[in-house]
Amino acid sequence: MLQNTGKLAGYTIFITGASRGIGKAIALKAARDGANVVIAAKTADPHPKLPGTIYTAAAEIEAAGGKALPCIVDVRDEKQINDAVEQAVEKFGGIDILVNNASAINLTGTLETPMKKIDLMLGINLRGTYLTSKLCIPHLLKSKNPHILNLSPPLNLNPIWFKNHTAYTMAKYGMSMCVLGMAEEFKGSIAVNALWPKTAIQTAAMDMLGGSGIDKQCRKVEIVADAAYAIFKQPTSFTGQFVIDEDILRKEGIRDFDVYAVEPGWLSLFICFCSALTSKHTSADVSVSVDILTFPSGATPAFKSGKTSTDSASTGPVSDMFNIIRGVLSPDIVKTTQGVYRFDLSGDHAGVWYIDLKNDAGSAGSGEPPVKADVIMTLDSSDFIKMFEGKLKPTMAFMSGKLKIKGDMGLAIKLEKMMAMMKSKL
Repeated sequence: MLQNTGKLAGYTIFITGASRGIGKAIALKAARDGANVVIAAKTADPHPKLPGTIYTAAAEIEAAGGKALPCIVDVRDEKQINDAVEQAVEKFGGIDILVNNASAINLTGTLETPMKKIDLMLGINLRGTYLTSKLCIPHLLKSKNPHILNLSPPLNLNPIWFKNHTAYTMAKYGMSMCVLGMAEEFKGSIAVNALWPKTAIQTAAMDMLGGSGIDKQCRKVEIVADAAYAIFKQPTSFTGQFVIDEDILRKEGIRDFDVYAVEPGWLSLFICFCSALTSKHTSADVSVSVDILTFPSGATPAFKSGKTSTDSASTGPVSDMFNIIRGVLSPDIVKTTQGVYRFDLSGDHAGVWYIDLKNDAGSAGSGEPPVKADVIMTLDSSDFIKMFEGKLKPTMAFMSGKLKIKGDMGLAIKLEKMMAMMKSKL
C-alpha cells in the first residue's frame, strides 16, 4: 500500500458522501497526515441498511490523527452546501481540496427508470458536483496547491455504456464533463481530475447491488484512497486527467495489488465501468461491474478452421440454441469480433461448447474449439440459454456467482452483439 508522507498535514479537504465507503476511506488516508476533513454527507442518524454517520466518521478521522468537521449536507441543497463551506472556512481557515464523491446509482433502462430516480441521479451526480465545485472554487483559488477530484469514469462515447442505463451514464458522465470543462477553465490555478477504480470496490452499495459473496470479487476502498492521495501529491499542472486507481499506483511504484483484494489470491475481479476500455494493462479472469463484461484483446492464435460437432452431446435445448447461433454467423461478424469462446456448461445439459468468431465464416458446436479459446465461460446450461435469449445479463450472472469468466479483455462486448442478434431470431 502507498505510505503516508505527511504532505497533507494542515490541509483542509472537503469531501461529499464521506460518512462511509470510498469517501470515508479518502478522509482517513488524509487524516493520517494530520489533515482537516469536512464530512459533507446526509447521514446524521444511523441508517437501517447502511453503516456509519457523519459523526461516527468524524470520530474515526480524529482517532486517525486528523481534525473533523461533520456537516449535514444534501448536495442538491445549495444552502446546506454553502453553510458547510462557510463553517469549513471559519473553522480551518480555508479549503485546499474538494472531493466530489457523493453519487446515486440506478441501473435500469429508459422505460424502467422513474423520473424521480432520474432527478435524483442528475441532482446528486451532475448538479451536486457542479454546485459544490462552484461554491468551493473561490476558496480553492486561495490555496497553495488546490485540487478538485471527482469520483467519475473516463469519458467514452461507445453506445454500449449507455444502452442499458442511459440515465445513470448521463448523470455520471456529467461529473466527468465537469472535469473536462473546469480543468481547462482553471488551468494553472486549480488541478481538476477524475478518479475511477479499475475493479469493483467493496462498499455498502456494491453489497446491495451484488448480493452475498460479491465482496471476494472486489478490492478494498483503500486502493481508491491511496490513488486519491497520489493525485493530491501532484502539482496543479497535473490537471484534466481521467485517472484509473491501479495505473497511478503503478507509477508510484506499487506492484503488489493483492494487498488491496478483499480475498487475496482471488483472480475474478470485476473490471469497473469504462476503465476496461481505457486501461493499458491486461489481466486474466476479469469482468465489468456495471452492465457488460469487457476484456482486452490478446494474442491471435494460429489459423485453423472450426468444425461443428455432431456427436450425441449435441442434443437438447443447448443444441437447439447453437443451431440458432450458427444461423446468425457471418463473415462480417467474424471480421468484427476476432475471438474464440469456450463454454463449460454444467447442470442438466452439461458439456463443452464453443463459438469460433475468428476463423473463416465462423463456426459453433459442441466439444473443444478448433484453436485455443480467448475467453472461457463457466456456467449452468440453463443460465447459458437464458443469456442467449436475453433473459439474463452476463454481468448479473457474474455478480450472483452463476457465471465465471477466464480470458482476455475486449471480446465480451462483441459477444453481446451476437446475443442481440440472437434475440431477434427467437
